[in-house]
Amino acid sequence: MAEGDNKSANLLAQETAQLEEQLQGWGEVILAGDRVLRWEKPWFPGALMGATTVLFLLIYYLDPSVLTGLSCTVMLLCLADYLVPTLAPRVFGSNKWTTEQQQRFHEICGNLVKTQRRVVGWWKRLCALKEEKPKMYFASVISSLLAVAWIGQQVHNLFLTYLIVSFLLLLPGLNQHGIITKYAGMAKREINKLLKQKEKKNE
Repeated sequence: MAEGDNKSANLLAQETAQLEEQLQGWGEVILAGDRVLRWEKPWFPGALMGATTVLFLLIYYLDPSVLTGLSCTVMLLCLADYLVPTLAPRVFGSNKWTTEQQQRFHEICGNLVKTQRRVVGWWKRLCALKEEKPKMYFASVISSLLAVAWIGQQVHNLFLTYLIVSFLLLLPGLNQHGIITKYAGMAKREINKLLKQKEKKNE
């Protein structure tokens, strides 16, 4: 068991080191984005939501086709991939890279690797469910897709995307400040109260 844990830890460290090397040119930008996403300053959530809202209002106003939107997105990603590693050291100053920043960059890369592993693990469990319990697999997948299709039919696509993107951008800050834990705990307590009341009525 210990040998397996050591092997997994070594593999995690190796994958983290590889990701750090790949993202080294983006280090300053990633750290700046991390500070914004974790709400290090009180006005960061408002600025984040404001920028997101302006972006989606611009998309709504321009109303590009799917092909145009996809082409522009890929073009911006290519420009960022080319320009950011070149301009970031000049803008942020590579000589200001501290041990604390390097440690935080290492933590971010480690979290990204762990997230990737979780996604792969979920996919493997889904494939295992398909092999072991095909009826349950197809019932759960079809019902989930029907629910998503119904939601997509009721809510405008762009507005739904805006809500999803906004939630994902706010999620790290909500988690960092314990807001999710607080309200999840409140919801859990209320559910437990309702269950206890139901048990008393049944008695």
